[in-house]
Amino acid sequence: MPCITIRKAENADARRLAVIAYSAWEQGIYPLLTPRPGLREAERYRLTQVVAETLNRIIVAEVDGIVVGWCSRAARRAYIPYLFVMPELQRNGLGSMLLRRMESMLELAGAERVHLETPADNVPAVRFYEKQGYRILALRPDGRDAAQPFMSVHLEKRLMPFAGDVGHED
Repeated sequence: MPCITIRKAENADARRLAVIAYSAWEQGIYPLLTPRPGLREAERYRLTQVVAETLNRIIVAEVDGIVVGWCSRAARRAYIPYLFVMPELQRNGLGSMLLRRMESMLELAGAERVHLETPADNVPAVRFYEKQGYRILALRPDGRDAAQPFMSVHLEKRLMPFAGDVGHED
């Protein structure tokens, strides 16, 4: 039985996290797009930058000591912008584990709701989030590329925030 661990991301994880994000994007999102020159390279660069800029807000999933997925939160709001699992390990509960842990962290911080978005055409992702208790609030243009409008599904889940002092045990 594999050993699964969820932990805070470390600097040494950055390169691996970018690889995971790109692999998941290439398998799940790229097929939905109209191919154009430089698209893959631009996304690889963008995801590398995302990891570098948000590393302190990322948690990772390890299987037998190998990082295989990650989830991040926004800096000052209950928003989850990224959740990635290596394509070959998807549908094994790792994404659910990461999402639940991030939701727990947001609950402890007092969040009453958590929001996220996913491409509307990525039906497996939309279904995944609905199975996790999220409900669709809106459908709207992504806004990243005016030449290729992309619709995103905005989803929300109500949380049950912790009402009390987290405190430290002696």
